[in-house]
Amino acid sequence: MTWQDTVEQTVTGLGFDLVDLERSAGGLLRVTIDWPWAPSVPGQDVPEEKFVTVEDCEKITRQLQYLLEVENVDYRRLEVGSPGIDRPLKKEVDYVRFEGQMVDITLKAPIGVTGSDISANRKKFRGTLERAADGVQWQIVWSDAPEPKPGQRVSKKRPPAPLQA
Repeated sequence: MTWQDTVEQTVTGLGFDLVDLERSAGGLLRVTIDWPWAPSVPGQDVPEEKFVTVEDCEKITRQLQYLLEVENVDYRRLEVGSPGIDRPLKKEVDYVRFEGQMVDITLKAPIGVTGSDISANRKKFRGTLERAADGVQWQIVWSDAPEPKPGQRVSKKRPPAPLQA
């Protein structure tokens, strides 16, 4: 069993979800945790969303320090934290959880499409996460219209139709 599997098994065993696991060349081992999310069921009360506390991170840290020492994993520093506002969407349940929310996407390389409405050098997009028409894939619906500045009058013109990625 790899050290990644061991960390994931420990985190899930303590009742948390492993959001991200990162190991840098400098010996830093970064573990990002969150409480498991359950979709709301129609007709029932919406479950209260839990947030990761410092005590939760401390509990995971103590358990992982012991485990990593037993497994003889070489690291210099261990960081355990919550995903915060910049949470990555990696699993299908993450997309379902944040459906309809505003998301930011940064590509590693520009799209490079010329002759379309998108700049060939564009790498950053902000839009609403929605399920595609096929019901399987996901899409980001965005508009290139600039955000109105505070105190600026908004035009009565109809806004342009949103673009889809």
